[in-house]
Amino acid sequence: MLATAEKDHINIKKTNTSMDFLARILPLNPPKEGELVEGRVLQKRGAILFIDINPFGTGIIYGREFNNAREIIRSLKPGDIVTAKITESENEDGYIELSLKEAGEEIVWREAEEAQKKQEVFSLPVIDANKGGLIFDWNGLQGFLPASQLKTSHYPRVEGGDKDKILDELKKLISKKFTVTIIGADQKDSKLIFSEKETGTNELKNIISKYRIGDTIEGEVTGIVEFGIFIKMEEGLEGLAHISELDWGLVENPSKLFEVGNKVNAQIIGIKDDRISLSVKALKFNPWESAKNKYKKDDIVKGVVIKFNKYGTLVSIEEGVAGLAHISEFESEEEMKKKLELGKSYNFKISLFEPEKQRLILTYLE
Repeated sequence: MLATAEKDHINIKKTNTSMDFLARILPLNPPKEGELVEGRVLQKRGAILFIDINPFGTGIIYGREFNNAREIIRSLKPGDIVTAKITESENEDGYIELSLKEAGEEIVWREAEEAQKKQEVFSLPVIDANKGGLIFDWNGLQGFLPASQLKTSHYPRVEGGDKDKILDELKKLISKKFTVTIIGADQKDSKLIFSEKETGTNELKNIISKYRIGDTIEGEVTGIVEFGIFIKMEEGLEGLAHISELDWGLVENPSKLFEVGNKVNAQIIGIKDDRISLSVKALKFNPWESAKNKYKKDDIVKGVVIKFNKYGTLVSIEEGVAGLAHISEFESEEEMKKKLELGKSYNFKISLFEPEKQRLILTYLE
């Protein structure tokens, strides 16, 4: 509430009498809290700014809102047109309370939403990095680019997927400029999300259009990560061979099979947007093909325990052919690990065998 003495010394005259006349004869909906309005600066008195919101009344910026916008207010003079956000449609003194700072933020968020719709491209420097990705500043808003939205050429190539090492690699990108687009703008949650993958899409589509699923390519290993290997197919184009597509046998560490710079043959098994999925094992002999003629349901087989997981234990009955002995076969995980040891061979019964789907379920025989 304004002090009485302050109000007594302020003489605010309505302007634009033609608009006042229209306001009296036309039904107008007064602006509501949270809406943006445009008004003309009337005067500044101390730490109070008065704005004519014709034809609805007089707006006022004071207190915390005045302090938040002090730098903006310092340059304003009577007659200037400003955009403000209504924080209270009518206070006890009859004024419309306004915020310049919130209006500025609202406008920037609207611009971000528009830029997302238009898929506008920006060149922005990285201002910081964390374990999840990179941080940018866009028109005063802090935005985030997840590592998953980096082009493969910028993705951290860290063996073993060590998060601290990934962060070290991402920090090396601070101050470098990236060409990005906005793929998410949520003012409510204050989330501004960028992508590097969405830029240069047309050029990349032209390159990818030469390839088809089933094609065989010869490429060079350019990166090894815990979930697979990146293979350069040609200049400007890389594909990913997931860890599950590297070999028919169990692969837990791709770096034990490949080195950066290795020449490798692979088959294209998926093309989606600008991502190409590759398979190295698709060009190798499929051991399930011969296994289908050797095994059937209810057969008793020797199997080697090769891995424990939350579902049970993975058992190999021959090179490249493995199945699951479910945790339900044992009283508990602890009991399972007491009865079975990694690397040792035990008797199992085949309870389900679907070689076409590469599915094998085993029952442990004590």
